[in-house]
Amino acid sequence: MLRKQSTQKDFFDSYVYERLLPKEHILLDIRQNLDFSFIDEETKHFYSDDTRGRPPFAAEVIFKILFLEFFYSLSDYEVVEQVKTNILFRYFVGLRIAQDTPDDTTLVKFRTRLGEAGFKRLFDRIVGQAKQKGLIKGRLKILDATHIQADAALQGTVNFLRQARKVIVRKISKSHSEEAAILKEKFVNEDKLFTPPTNEQIKEELACSREFIKEVKDTFNPERIDPPNTSKEGSNPDAEELLALLETAVNQQERKADNPGHSQPEEIISFIDTDARFGCKSEKKKFVGYKAHISLDEGSSIVTSVRTIGGNRNEGAHQEVEKLLEEDAAKDITQGAVCADSLYDSYENRNQIHKQRMRAFIPSRTKAGKIKRHIDNFIYDREKDTIICPEGYSPISKTKQEQGSLYIFSTRQCRNCPNIRNCPTPNGDRIRVFVSNDYRLKLMDEIPDKLDAFIKRKGIERKFGEVKKWHGLARARYRQRWRVAIQSFMTFSVVNIKRIVTLLSFPPAYALCKAGFG
Repeated sequence: MLRKQSTQKDFFDSYVYERLLPKEHILLDIRQNLDFSFIDEETKHFYSDDTRGRPPFAAEVIFKILFLEFFYSLSDYEVVEQVKTNILFRYFVGLRIAQDTPDDTTLVKFRTRLGEAGFKRLFDRIVGQAKQKGLIKGRLKILDATHIQADAALQGTVNFLRQARKVIVRKISKSHSEEAAILKEKFVNEDKLFTPPTNEQIKEELACSREFIKEVKDTFNPERIDPPNTSKEGSNPDAEELLALLETAVNQQERKADNPGHSQPEEIISFIDTDARFGCKSEKKKFVGYKAHISLDEGSSIVTSVRTIGGNRNEGAHQEVEKLLEEDAAKDITQGAVCADSLYDSYENRNQIHKQRMRAFIPSRTKAGKIKRHIDNFIYDREKDTIICPEGYSPISKTKQEQGSLYIFSTRQCRNCPNIRNCPTPNGDRIRVFVSNDYRLKLMDEIPDKLDAFIKRKGIERKFGEVKKWHGLARARYRQRWRVAIQSFMTFSVVNIKRIVTLLSFPPAYALCKAGFG
């Protein structure tokens, strides 16, 4: 049964806290301005109702300790040691002076118990509090993603395959020690190769891995490699899953050897973190890991939704954009417009944004051609579903086509026009202007606020700089995507709470600094 947060005051605690706590500190403001009681409510179904045995610490206490860990970029062990000795930390999390302190293992179990879904609910409740306090303005939504370096080292093909066999044998040994010992003696090579492998060495390792896969399947068929109920959602891959990944990796490496220049977006690169993938920060800069894809309310600088995806995923793909917009809509958060960089430039994204009654301020991915430049100044009339030239003339006819609409203007209207040279070239006595569905949506979004939105979009880079420099999101603390997702939710929960307190107490009476914990 989950232990509830104690609200009863102790005379000794009150005496100590009144004399030793600072008069002003951001943690005191957070405790005063935010209600954390929702944590026990959101986590109670993760715990048993059985009253036997020692009750666990209150979920609110554990969450606040994790909050301090991400706030000050500490490890599990470091934050527990600080809570034991730091009066301010102890007061913030709600522990009495003489009360036991949770150990670092308790934090690990709490993260595992809640998983990605549990931390998402806690993040959403914090965003909900910001909305209830009227802090989310609802004018402009900014979408973007930042990379997170995986906690895994890149290895050559030979070392990678040797590591894979070693990891799988270690997994098998937990339930089949004798068979694992035989496999280890035959297939596990502890030596590391520190020079670039030759083609012969790569072929040897691929053949060895093929033989290893066959022998494991023959040894345990039809018996399962892993004991029952060892694999569950939100856990590490079991031996069977790792064996399937090794088989996929061998196929990938064989295709890579046959086609050296062939790109494989889903290439498995590590058996320490099997979810990490290659990604690109730019055309020349690559990384291995994940991306935190976020939606930011520009008016308040509060992050309203977070999705953690593989480094190889394109955050500008309409499926990713749709999921992020749906998460905001589920919280009843809608803005007047969405702003993003050119990676999001597609008809599907614009159409999805317009369906939610928002404008799409997205720059074109490629430079406009001559004809597109000619019609940049045309105005789209949404009510009549037509375009109007800069001089105010309407087309004499319109023809619907599969990819857009063809508008026809009469040159009689253009004879005395001073801007005739800036228009498309006439064909006989007609000027034909084809507007694709995508470009029609662009014309609908050509309003004066668009340029201002592009300037404000840069504010999301400050948010990314904050979470990376001060809260450790530049590199993954954990391995596997679901754990990195927990890191993302906790990190953005921290910066959201900081921002909420700043907005409620603006201008702040304190200056937050990195050094020290008091």
